[in-house]
Amino acid sequence: MDIPFLNTYLDSLGTPNFRTGVNFAQAGCSVTPANPTSVSPFSFGLQIKQFFAFKDKVTKLLSKGDMYRRYIPQEDYFSEGLYMFDIGQNDLAGQFYSKTEDQVIASIPTILLEFETGIKELYAQGARKFWIHNTGPLGCLPQNIALFGKDPTLLDELHCVAKHNRAAKLFNLQLHALCTKLRGEFSGASITYVDIHTIKYSLIANYSRYGFEHATQACCGYGGPPLNYDGKVPCGQTVSLNGKSVTAKGCSDTTEFVNWDGIHYTEAANFHIASQILTGKYSDPPFVDKMPFVIKPRF
Repeated sequence: MDIPFLNTYLDSLGTPNFRTGVNFAQAGCSVTPANPTSVSPFSFGLQIKQFFAFKDKVTKLLSKGDMYRRYIPQEDYFSEGLYMFDIGQNDLAGQFYSKTEDQVIASIPTILLEFETGIKELYAQGARKFWIHNTGPLGCLPQNIALFGKDPTLLDELHCVAKHNRAAKLFNLQLHALCTKLRGEFSGASITYVDIHTIKYSLIANYSRYGFEHATQACCGYGGPPLNYDGKVPCGQTVSLNGKSVTAKGCSDTTEFVNWDGIHYTEAANFHIASQILTGKYSDPPFVDKMPFVIKPRF
């Protein structure tokens, strides 16, 4: 799309350029508010607050003349810009460590209510173009297979953890319904729901067709096939395990792997996912030949 990668909002080193956008995402964050056991304190509600703080700072800097214009967006970018969301996986996956499948499923309306609240706050502040990803097949991540898939009867036809994938599907059904509801409530807004789950599940099911050699084995990990994942030896780290020093190293050719570190996808897999998104076939409403919005880079 010929648009630069986004700088992160909390990037205070060097001179971040936010002219074409800003990234509020945080590793390990959740939709629901963080608690003392959360991986990250930067939950969705806090990210929304960070966005409003950013918008307020930009407005003040623009009022001071042209000195900062090369680093910050123009004021109309906030109403014309694309607001992208990919969040919810951590809310579901994290709960499986301490809750039953039924309890995780019962929490979905609460998660989506928090998400709806944030979306409505953005709309009230002038956001009009929303791009919302659903969540992927959680049960196909090596991390979850290693922890919850020791009993083969708990796995589905792709050897993924069935209960995680069932929860993801139910979450996505309710997220899709929410997007349809908001489309009826938000006058003048464009809300595009993107079915990431179908793209990722198809990739894992047909990995060899797409040029990959390993569907649910981590490229960067420890332990070897079939998963090459050990939660005690994170990617890139050296630890003492059973009295000896071991290191989780990256594989020699990342393009052969769908999964990078047991949790995230490789760049090659993400390239495939992005190419499928841009066909428009996995979006509601669907689109053909062009994105459902007009992006005009102004550098």
